[in-house]
Amino acid sequence: MKVSERLRKDADDIWEKIIKHPFVTELYNGTLPMGKFRFYILQDYNYLTSSIKNFSIISSKADSIDSMREVIEILHLESVSEFKGYEEFLRKLGYRIEDAGNIEPTPTNISYVNFLLSTSSLKSYAESITSVLPCFWSYAEIAEHHKDKLSKNENKLYVDWALVYLSKPYVNLVEKIKRLVDKAGETTSYEMLKETFITASKYEYMYWDAIYNMNAWPI
Repeated sequence: MKVSERLRKDADDIWEKIIKHPFVTELYNGTLPMGKFRFYILQDYNYLTSSIKNFSIISSKADSIDSMREVIEILHLESVSEFKGYEEFLRKLGYRIEDAGNIEPTPTNISYVNFLLSTSSLKSYAESITSVLPCFWSYAEIAEHHKDKLSKNENKLYVDWALVYLSKPYVNLVEKIKRLVDKAGETTSYEMLKETFITASKYEYMYWDAIYNMNAWPI
């Protein structure tokens, strides 16, 4: 069994909760209140900005030129393709880029980003690349699990958002990160990677939950 497959299996109970989270299920069946989706898009644009910085750090720690090149390719896709997609969603929702750039991140958003950045800055390349896998991979699994609901979803904005994670480019991106984790895992303690993967998976669940409940700062 590949390292990524072992990690996914060991985190199955967490991922089951992610896949069945009400934000996800309501978005795919079209019943999610638009206010929650607006909150999500603004928060996630902020998260994406930090993700770009994170991949820059990861690329600098890659254990080979080939791995570095692949991480840089991911960085390029994140900074060009995904940003472009989110900017389009912002426009459809009536926001400017400045609006997204000026929002206050939720406590969970900040904590998740800090976990990723500290892992990439202070720990090994293998742990760093493993820490980002749950985010990318879980979005693909969510989409695959709930895709049949889209045919009855009357909210075009939600359908357009969901289809991104069923697209071939996105699935290929996930496979690329999984391969990097598998390769890095050949010379790294599995238990170390497992701890990182489990923690990142927990943050994914916490992120959805904070967004669904619109948990901004209490003061």
